[in-house]
Amino acid sequence: MPLVVLLASLISSHLAFGQSAPAFDGKRWWEYVKVLADDDMEGRETGSPGLERASAYVVEQLKKSGLQPAGHKGYYQQVKLVSREIDESGSSMELVRDGNVQFVKLGEDAMFSTRVDLAPTTEAPLVFVGYGLSVPEKNYDDYAGLNVKGKVAVIFSGSPEAMPAALASHYQSSAERAKELRKAGAIGFIMLPNPAAMDIPWSRMTLARKRASMSLADPMFNDWKGIGFAATWNPEFAEALFEGSGHTFAEIVVLGKDRKPLPRFALSMSIRAKARQITRKVESANIVAKLPGSDPQLKMQYVVISAHLDHVGIGEPINGDKIYNGAMDNASGSALVLDMAEQLHAAGVKPKRSLLFLFVTAEEKGLLGSRYFASKPTVPKKDIVADLNTDMFLPIFPLKLLTVYGLDESTLGDDAREAAKKNDVEVQADPEPLRNLFIRSDQYSFIKQGVPALAMKVGYLKGSPEEATEVQWLHERYPAPSDDLKQPVDLEAAGKFETIVTDTALRVADGPQPPAWKSGSFFERFATGK
Repeated sequence: MPLVVLLASLISSHLAFGQSAPAFDGKRWWEYVKVLADDDMEGRETGSPGLERASAYVVEQLKKSGLQPAGHKGYYQQVKLVSREIDESGSSMELVRDGNVQFVKLGEDAMFSTRVDLAPTTEAPLVFVGYGLSVPEKNYDDYAGLNVKGKVAVIFSGSPEAMPAALASHYQSSAERAKELRKAGAIGFIMLPNPAAMDIPWSRMTLARKRASMSLADPMFNDWKGIGFAATWNPEFAEALFEGSGHTFAEIVVLGKDRKPLPRFALSMSIRAKARQITRKVESANIVAKLPGSDPQLKMQYVVISAHLDHVGIGEPINGDKIYNGAMDNASGSALVLDMAEQLHAAGVKPKRSLLFLFVTAEEKGLLGSRYFASKPTVPKKDIVADLNTDMFLPIFPLKLLTVYGLDESTLGDDAREAAKKNDVEVQADPEPLRNLFIRSDQYSFIKQGVPALAMKVGYLKGSPEEATEVQWLHERYPAPSDDLKQPVDLEAAGKFETIVTDTALRVADGPQPPAWKSGSFFERFATGK
């Protein structure tokens, strides 16, 4: 190769890797949010006409931005689901001890979980299994030495302090919970929320109990097969479960708050329940669009930019409002993906690798849309090299600190660091491992397929005024009708966040090597199969 051509090639390569994001000011982002979170979208419940309208709007905007369809049916990938609702008029729950029956008030004391196929009747002893975790890497097993066969396991949400955050998060996922329950021979479980880590109060949790839960219709995705009873218990009434056991729930709460080891023991109570469940078939869709890469070889690799489009729809009224608009959760993320697509197109940015813009359905039902796509993508699975997920990034105060979930797990974290540094923003890893946020959004579906992934949000320091602002937001607006267009947002923070996400995506798309898991990362196993 002549020297002049070589130099030109090197300069071109350097410039491509150094492509900058367009200037985002948050204003266009907010215009997208205003459409997606409008009352007309009726909260974008999975399978609803409101979500269909939102999907049609997204596709229209993607076409305007010049993105190519990348679904099985144009921009769409159809997802078949099964919906389950509890009919409380034909359902009941009781605690039984020494022949004495204590009636459980549904909605007030406890509520059924319809993410499993509830057995019509259940009667079984209860066993407290602590955190309910089995973690081979740490020789830790809460089920060891306990007789749980044919019984219902009572689980306290959380993990011991000595457990690394990645391990704790993974083993608290639904699939791992179900696997360990089956292995121990349990027929069901009761989840006790850790009061120290509840994002929302019970009064709002229970409002959602009659909403439909969903699962993927394909049997290959049925994590809960063989589990016939599932319930969540109000911590305020949890002492009733421990009567006569020699232990108290107050004792458990004190230990769990500081992630201390928990005792495990048989309870003196049995659960007796009847469940009437209504099931129906539902169809929804993921939306997939492509900005083709410019490099002849690298364009066959895909960097996914994802966000969930669904929310929870219309529900029990709060202060007279029954539309759960989901402005921050997650019209904000979907709007960011739309804005990124539009502005990259307008600026004529040509990344080397292809960018795949993905709007998934049924995240609120358990990451179902992303799980389906990551398992059965519309492009070759082996060619997906990264996922950057945006979910409820909360630009409700200035962006001075960026929280990166998965910061130290893969080289994606290094790209995020550089993008943040370029924009004069500090970064931090997950400061609240008790909340398990790294496995609670759509990036986790890609991680389980071996794809390096991360999520980011506007961060804060523990004990800061910004933390107080977010805690107040969670307790008042998540998820509630007040997560709407009337709430205050920081457009400058949103714009800066968009810039960092886009800079990160371009660094990945133009980098000489695809992202890789770091040696020693727990999540590397999903790529290696070990």
